[in-house]
Amino acid sequence: MSDDLFSHNPAKSRYELEVDGLIAFADYQRSGHRLVIPHVEADPALRGTGAAGRLMTKVAEVARAEGMRITPLCSYAAAWLRRNDPELIA
Repeated sequence: MSDDLFSHNPAKSRYELEVDGLIAFADYQRSGHRLVIPHVEADPALRGTGAAGRLMTKVAEVARAEGMRITPLCSYAAAWLRRNDPELIA
């Protein structure tokens, strides 16, 4: 497996994690000091590899660095935040 490539794609309002040419992404909307995450999705070939979790780790790092909290509308994002970074939940 190659290295993960994390990027911000403002044109699509999403954060992306590329793994071996495949994409996992988290759509977002900014609302004041909140990052609203309505949807997280991974390419079917990435499911079960932990790619979505690695993506959420990076999204949480960005939110923390920018002094933002996260409002997860997506059930995956909500569950990940409850397990891994509950203090970021807004």
